[in-house]
Amino acid sequence: MRTRVKICGLSRESDIQTAVKAGADAIGLVFYEPSPRNVSIAQAAKLVKQVPAFVTTVGLFVNAQKAEVEEVIQHTGIDLLQFHGDESAGFCEQFDRPYIKALRVSDDTEITHFASLYSSATGLLLDTYQKGKPGGTGETFNWDLIPENLNLPVILAGGLKQDNVAQAIEKVRPYAVDVSGGVEMEKGIKDKDKIYAFMKEVQGVDRS
Repeated sequence: MRTRVKICGLSRESDIQTAVKAGADAIGLVFYEPSPRNVSIAQAAKLVKQVPAFVTTVGLFVNAQKAEVEEVIQHTGIDLLQFHGDESAGFCEQFDRPYIKALRVSDDTEITHFASLYSSATGLLLDTYQKGKPGGTGETFNWDLIPENLNLPVILAGGLKQDNVAQAIEKVRPYAVDVSGGVEMEKGIKDKDKIYAFMKEVQGVDRS
């Protein structure tokens, strides 16, 4: 099985085109104003139009109101929702879209229990816990904390880049990896060479 790749925090049409050409499976758009990678609904609608068939568009939210999520869906037509805050499973389930739930992992995180709470999700995104930051820390966490045979596909995030993603895949064997800062020249501005280098590393791992 090959490892899927989501490139998150995109804000420019050229970066989306690069990600697609490099072979990304999913494109992540951030709808969280405090983030330097935040995009407006109008921006997002234009960006989504650059994404061809069979590449998934993902909207990232952090404790957003129901109306905000609905407005994004209505005006952009994104495919998948990603919730990075304290949203309940009931909240995540109420939209006409599949969702993935993010969990920020620290040494005492009960990953198996969390996965059971969000069993309706289509994937569990594991990111690095850092106080006051819902994601995008640029730091890895202890991958040994990830249990085997979780009931949800694992999407590994947190500090991934071309230098460590192959090692991460070999150790964790996740369904997918998620990268943002690891392929940037500055926050929200992706680096073409880093995207291609990251994708090459992912594609070079033997998952047989």
